[in-house]
Amino acid sequence: MSAIHSDNCRMITSRVELIDPLQDQRWDDFVAHHPFGWLTHLSGWKKVLEESFHHMKGCYLALSDGTGETIRAALPLYTVKSWLTGTRMVSTPFATLSDPLIDSGRDLDELHEAVSILSKRVGASYVEIRTHLSSALVVDADYGVQSFYKHHFIRLNPDHEKIMKTFHRSCVRQRIARALNSGLTVRMGDCDADLDIFYTLHKATRRRHHLPPQPYRFIRSIWKTFAPSQRVKLLLAYQNDQPIGGLILLQYKGRVSAEFSAMDETFKDVSPIHFLFWEAIKSACCDGYDVFDFGRTSPLNESLMKFKSHWGAELSDLPQLYYPKQALEKFAPKESSAGSRIVKQLCRFAPDCTLEYIGEFCYQHLG
Repeated sequence: MSAIHSDNCRMITSRVELIDPLQDQRWDDFVAHHPFGWLTHLSGWKKVLEESFHHMKGCYLALSDGTGETIRAALPLYTVKSWLTGTRMVSTPFATLSDPLIDSGRDLDELHEAVSILSKRVGASYVEIRTHLSSALVVDADYGVQSFYKHHFIRLNPDHEKIMKTFHRSCVRQRIARALNSGLTVRMGDCDADLDIFYTLHKATRRRHHLPPQPYRFIRSIWKTFAPSQRVKLLLAYQNDQPIGGLILLQYKGRVSAEFSAMDETFKDVSPIHFLFWEAIKSACCDGYDVFDFGRTSPLNESLMKFKSHWGAELSDLPQLYYPKQALEKFAPKESSAGSRIVKQLCRFAPDCTLEYIGEFCYQHLG
């Protein structure tokens, strides 16, 4: 086994190691070359989550080749501990897209024994593995499968005007034209002050939807970790000198993903969100990216489903695997749970000064 990682791993089974991607120099290179590798697989995402949420701990399972020099397949898992929701293991928290980094169903079979051992070791009531591109490879009787959440995306090409023709005429194209005629401009965020502007808009947007805001430290950690490598981008929409909208994008390999958006409701009529998405799509086309993601969506959120479909987006499932499979019987969309309804009421009526505290409390139990 290489000296690079021999002090930073433990064998869980005869072939599966438990590694620390922040110390193991093989990890990020493996993610970069794996066809399912995405930004939230990188070691930086572990740093973001563990800095932001003390109830999470990453456990990265790596299936090595015979020499131990090369990772052949892998599964990032996080222990999520909460006195309110119990202990579970999730792959991967707060990642809109996630996959086991496998080449075949056999790889997952080999990783499964380690999953079972780890889940028992930490006392997890169940394991949830979120899939995207790998879902076609997963055929395993040990897991229950739930295909609830949806994924919207558009395929890009250098001719962004051709892409625009696929957008809904009145719901998207006319709104973009209205924004341009209203003199909106886009600025690239490049400092903490710009992130503060975005977060102020973000809190107001989350309240409008009766949702708790993600903690500022989480969004700031994403910014600090990935902005130096240009893997995160912040776009701000202005009318004159007034910031009226914002969009945070993750970009890695051939994919750009819209992660967080925000808007000043006062300026809704000039369509800053449509303007920002269009600017992001144009930029992604010019920079040679292949796919623009609109992220994960609950089909219960009809307005968001319609918004994304109006951009001519393709739709696919995001299957979730549950172990043991009996855990699937307890699955319920978070949006329809009693707890979610209570939180929505709190966010609807709570004073502005308490909204961040509600978000802090909620996100210490989520994942």
